[in-house]
Amino acid sequence: MAEQNGQSLTSVGKAISFLLILGLIAFGAYVIFARMGGGNLSKTPAVQGQAALRTSEASTTVPPAPPGPAGVQPVDDINTKSALLSEVPSLGSPGVYQMKGDTVEIELSHYAGYSGIIVANGGLAPSEDSVFFKKHGFKLKIGIKEEESRDKVHTGQMAAVATTADVLPCFGRQFNVVVPVQIGYSRGADAILVTSDIRRLNQLKGKVVAGSQFTESEFFLRYLAQEAGLRVAFISDLNDRPDPEKINMFFCEDAFAAGDVFLKDLQLGKKRLSGCVTWEPKTTEVIDNASGKARILVTNQNLLLVGDILVVNRPFAKANPKIMQGLVEGLLEGNHMVRSNPEPYLEMLCKAFNADAEKESDKMTPASLRADLMKVHLSNLPENMAFFSGSIATGGSFASIYSSAALQYGALIRDPVDADYYADTQYLTAAKEAGKFATEVASIVPIITSSDKPLEQDPLLSKDIRFYFQANSSNLDMTNAENKANLQSIVKLLEVSPGSKVLLRGHVDNNKIAEFRKMGGESMVQQQALQAMQLSKDRSNEVRKQLVEGYKVEAKRIDTLGRGWEEPAGTDSDLNRRVEVYWYTLE
Repeated sequence: MAEQNGQSLTSVGKAISFLLILGLIAFGAYVIFARMGGGNLSKTPAVQGQAALRTSEASTTVPPAPPGPAGVQPVDDINTKSALLSEVPSLGSPGVYQMKGDTVEIELSHYAGYSGIIVANGGLAPSEDSVFFKKHGFKLKIGIKEEESRDKVHTGQMAAVATTADVLPCFGRQFNVVVPVQIGYSRGADAILVTSDIRRLNQLKGKVVAGSQFTESEFFLRYLAQEAGLRVAFISDLNDRPDPEKINMFFCEDAFAAGDVFLKDLQLGKKRLSGCVTWEPKTTEVIDNASGKARILVTNQNLLLVGDILVVNRPFAKANPKIMQGLVEGLLEGNHMVRSNPEPYLEMLCKAFNADAEKESDKMTPASLRADLMKVHLSNLPENMAFFSGSIATGGSFASIYSSAALQYGALIRDPVDADYYADTQYLTAAKEAGKFATEVASIVPIITSSDKPLEQDPLLSKDIRFYFQANSSNLDMTNAENKANLQSIVKLLEVSPGSKVLLRGHVDNNKIAEFRKMGGESMVQQQALQAMQLSKDRSNEVRKQLVEGYKVEAKRIDTLGRGWEEPAGTDSDLNRRVEVYWYTLE
């Protein structure tokens, strides 16, 4: 009997051991799955993309996060790993797009700036009532997608897609497309959001900003960093130590994810991020849910940096000049219709943009679309001609944006080409020569909501520039190449933002204060201080004079101030003889 009982207990023990082993295997599989990105995922429904947040392995030590935006499940922490790429993504094999009968297929994204082409088409579906069919004999099928469609047009799966001019130099010769038309400018949709203590771009030095690689998000920050005299570094993990001398970028899957990561970092109080670069409606969502901890540092409301363009499959464009002419003219006509009066088209546009919305909260309304249209500038024919020729707001021209992006990305571009490789203005020129859109005029003007704001408010950025003056004089030495380059730098700031102003703060060297004191005491120091104040003012005025007379800058866009030797930059005399440029974008 005892022997039988022992056998029974052994069987039970084996069963228990087997179950324990199965449990351990299941637990191990769960841990591995969680480490690979499974487990608790929370996605934010986004009009322009899906942003994913991942629960940290150490989430049990972190207090619960405050409630997030509507539809977002709180998570304990964010994925600290960056989506940093070491090189520009490769595109597939180039292909030739073939029309589907009499229909041309293109793709856009959920962005009010693309309203013109949708209105010209009467919606997304091919239609005989569209401008394209009635006037040009072909139909247009429009898809609304959020993922990048560059590869589709390159490989011939799609005739054309909308993108921004700054991405083109990244792909160089491998991108088999042409640019026949500018769709418009983003004028406020893009923004740099920062923690509430940051007042100007220079203060992001040594800090970390979330963004999206090889998009206008990255370009926007890179460009402004350059103008502030700062370099940009990249971190692969939020727990890494940022470069103290540079603005550090942490890359997310897309710009909407960058906004989500910044917001979550604020809610958790981690202080690993000092800002993000994203666009509407994510910008509004982040600010509304940040409990006062974040502010908008700058939008591109008055910065002609984000130029939306249509890129077309190159071999298709070459083989179908009449279709191309109709595509360009139809888009311009649609832009004109929306610019003239958007109200009759709001319902139709909402229907188009909401076609694939998963939730009611994701859908555009006429009111929200109306507000979004205020943040874009739909380009007409003369503005297109100016965009490609560079004759208006040169800082916002195709060549300028393209060249600026090429400069910013530098060694990452493995197969660089000039802007002329992409630009194909023959259809714009043909429309102009045929007298099309003859009554239109270029109207790129500043959008100023607070024009009476004093310049002593916080500037967007400041820049130390050393001008070389003739000895003991306020006459600027115009034979010096560096002086000319510095003047051009100021002109460029003003050109890229029609609604901006600069304040020139002049300074002089303070290394003779001790000598003056020995010569005549404090009265001599005070006397010389006043002369230094006047000299610094005269030198600022001389720079202003050269900008007005030599570069035709409006005098009202430049203010001057002399600070004498009151604000030394250090012990270096050369650094103290300087003019600081403060750039204000009046929004």
